[in-house]
Amino acid sequence: MSTVHAPDTIVVGAGPVGLWTAAELALGGSHPLVLEQAEHRSPHSKALAIHPRTIEVLAMREQEQAFLDGGLSLPNGHFGMLPARLDFRDLATPFPFQLAHPQLRTEELLEQHALAQGAILRRGHRVSGLSQADHGVTLQVIGPDGEYEITADYVVGTDGAGSTIRHAAGIDFPGTDSTVFGFLGDVELTDPPEGPGYWHNEHGALIVAPLPGGLWRVTGSAPSDPSPTLESLRETANLIAGTDFGPHSPVWLSRFGNATRLAAEYRKGRVFLAGDAAHRHFPAGGVGLNVGLQDAMNLGWKLAAVQRGHADPALLDTYHPERHPVGVALGEHTKAQTALITATTEEGQSLRRFMTDLLRTHPDVATALANTVTALDVRYPGNSPLTGQRFPATREQLHLLREGRPVLLAKEASPELKDLAANADLQLYETELPWPTSTVLIRPDGHVWAAGDTAGQLANAMAELPLA
Repeated sequence: MSTVHAPDTIVVGAGPVGLWTAAELALGGSHPLVLEQAEHRSPHSKALAIHPRTIEVLAMREQEQAFLDGGLSLPNGHFGMLPARLDFRDLATPFPFQLAHPQLRTEELLEQHALAQGAILRRGHRVSGLSQADHGVTLQVIGPDGEYEITADYVVGTDGAGSTIRHAAGIDFPGTDSTVFGFLGDVELTDPPEGPGYWHNEHGALIVAPLPGGLWRVTGSAPSDPSPTLESLRETANLIAGTDFGPHSPVWLSRFGNATRLAAEYRKGRVFLAGDAAHRHFPAGGVGLNVGLQDAMNLGWKLAAVQRGHADPALLDTYHPERHPVGVALGEHTKAQTALITATTEEGQSLRRFMTDLLRTHPDVATALANTVTALDVRYPGNSPLTGQRFPATREQLHLLREGRPVLLAKEASPELKDLAANADLQLYETELPWPTSTVLIRPDGHVWAAGDTAGQLANAMAELPLA
């Protein structure tokens, strides 16, 4: 068995989360290698929705325009398929909408970005095990030319809910097994609805939505647990909607459950987990890909900063306490949505009517739910009122983070602030801020890292950060 030594970090899994992780590492000056067991990208788009916070993440690296050009903007979303839609138009973001964008195209764009930054991608390489030591992590890999070992400083598992990396690292994945199931068919329709359609009644829940290329996604949930066949899709749709819309020429038929699990540790030694490898849930509200990309955004710059000597290794200790609570909340609200989606009994229908009335008569509740589903309400722990808050930036301000380094933002760039920025090797920009505080240090992922009204206050706050 030959041994090959790889630099820096190995990312296992070339889905959206792995590709964005690799891009962040490369942007930060690291030399990431992505290993993907599949020889070719899947032609099926499991995920379709890109939420506002994820568009902000893309904008922080000036990557959003291709997604905006190729996606369909929708001004609202749903919670548990309730009739009362969540209005995104007044959310505090330059992207107050969700983007319908097939995962296939998302992966193509993210791969282009990662490779342009310098990441290396190897397809057809399956990781079979790992071992950790003080100096690094060694992976056992089966590639096109046989078995080999490869060693790196760190490994990031972005290899899905059945993660080999999570299992090999000995990280527990507690939670619940599936009790209800959903169905999905990407098909052509001879009698499609005029636009996206939603149905919910005692027979189940159904969504019919257009896809690129003349296809339609027919998906939902039914008490009968339909099998993933075209005939079953016809029968179920007809039962719920009163018509089957004439499905034919299926491209993809699938079935999924509501198993909900969360990794006990997002980090174990030199091994990290992100995306579905860290959290599994019912695909309610289209949040999975989005939370995974936000995991990657949190982790990537930190690993790169430590590897390039810009930050103390203690910075890596913040990944689990910042992202694990997001995973907890993800499991909670997707389970709540599952309960609403599968509420087909008399009592369940009453619950849905009650919740619908609540959202329609209390817009603040609907807005709070919209901020939760879109991840605009995520805040990380901090030792001051501003620390850890998401910076509600304009699109232009988001672009200031394009180099993947922290930036200083000030209402007025005083000589003392200019000296502080120069000494800390930070870019300083004069701009409007949404808070009374006059100066903030923004992390590469768009959250406040330190704040102060004077250069001295900011310097004191920065002195407490794990900066090298």
